[in-house]
Amino acid sequence: MQIVTDSGTDVGLTTEQAAELNIHIVPLVVTLDGKSYREGVDIKPEDFYPILIESGNLPITSQPSAGEFADLYRSLAAKDPDILSIHMTSGLSGTYNSALAGAEMVPEANVTHIDTKTLSAAAGWVVKSAARAAKAGWAKDKILDLTQRIGDACDSIYTLDELKYLIHGGRISHMKGIIASLINIKPMIGVEKVNGTYEQLGQVRTFKGALKGLVKVMGRKYKPGSELRVQVLHSNNLEGASLLREQVDKIYKCNWLPTGPMSLVLGAHTGPSMVGVGYGLEKAFADIP
Repeated sequence: MQIVTDSGTDVGLTTEQAAELNIHIVPLVVTLDGKSYREGVDIKPEDFYPILIESGNLPITSQPSAGEFADLYRSLAAKDPDILSIHMTSGLSGTYNSALAGAEMVPEANVTHIDTKTLSAAAGWVVKSAARAAKAGWAKDKILDLTQRIGDACDSIYTLDELKYLIHGGRISHMKGIIASLINIKPMIGVEKVNGTYEQLGQVRTFKGALKGLVKVMGRKYKPGSELRVQVLHSNNLEGASLLREQVDKIYKCNWLPTGPMSLVLGAHTGPSMVGVGYGLEKAFADIP
C-alpha cells in the first residue's frame, strides 16, 4: 500500500525517510511578491519565513490541483493500486476535495481518502502511523481503525502575536479580527474535530500569557503528570517555541518530537509569530510498528 499526503500535514521526514515508508507528499503552493513556491520542492519552511518577514506583504496560498493528484495516483497505481490518501482538514483547505476529484480521474487506482480534520503535527502523526502499519503488513481495515484512534487522541492548538495574516486569509471574521488587533488581543486557537475548522479557546493581552494559556488548554483534557506525545512547531518564533516547550515539560511526562518550523503554507495564514503544539496520549501509539 502506498501513502499519499500533502505538505500541510507536517510529517517532518526527510526525502529518504518518506521514501522508506512509501509516503508521497504533494506540495501546496504559496505565492509572495508575484513568485510562487512549491513547499518542499522549491523552498523549505525555514527559508520561506525570513523572506516573508523581509517582504512585509501578505502571501497567497493554493492547493494542489485534481490533475496533480491524478498524475500521482496513476503513477503509483502502476506499481500498487492500493493507495491511502491522508490529508489536512477539509474545513480549512480544499486539498482533500482536490484529492477526491483526482482519484475519480484514475479508475485503475483503489484510493481510500482520510480527512484528518486537523493539520500540522497532529495530522502528520496520523500519516506516519498509517505508513508504518502499512509497511508492517496490516490489513486496510485495521489501518483505518488506527488512523481514527490517533486522530481522536491528538489535538493541535496555537497562538500568535499578530492577526493581520489570519484576517487576510479569511480564516477569522474580518471585523472581529480588526477589533482584536486594536485592543492587542492574543487568541488561543484550536482545530475542532467535527468540521475541522478553527475554534477560539480563549484570549489574553500578552503573548507570554497566551503561551501559558495553551498549557492551560491542555490541562482541560489531561491531568499533570500524564504521559503525552508532544511536538512544538512555529512559523519563525524559536524563542516562543522554546518557552512553550519549557512550560509543557514542567507539567507533563513528555515524549518530545523535534521542535521545528511548521508548514510554510500554514504559516502563511498565521504569520511569522505563530507557535503551536500538537499533543496526545502516548498510549494511543503503543502498538504501532
